[in-house]
Amino acid sequence: MDESTFDKLGREELASIEDALESVDPDQVEASSSDGVLTLELADGVRMVINTHRAARQIWMAAVASAWKFDYDAGDGRWRTSGSEELRDTIRGVIKQRVGIDVPL
Repeated sequence: MDESTFDKLGREELASIEDALESVDPDQVEASSSDGVLTLELADGVRMVINTHRAARQIWMAAVASAWKFDYDAGDGRWRTSGSEELRDTIRGVIKQRVGIDVPL
């Protein structure tokens, strides 16, 4: 994947996740973005950082002393780890585990 395609797909994915979280009570999950980095502040104090990594052509996520690297799967248009974990499912899982709510991603 070339750099401009990656930039477009990565920006669209982070923007879509941020837009989906607008319907969530900000006291539970507060989303903010800047320069290709989406930060989610959870009610229990956990911070999730999701960013595009241009050199690797991946989306990286860190939360709760764990880290994930997601590659774009052109077959279904989703971002997945090498172990097939999907980005949005992973975000939903961390939020559900930490603050007990299901988020609409």
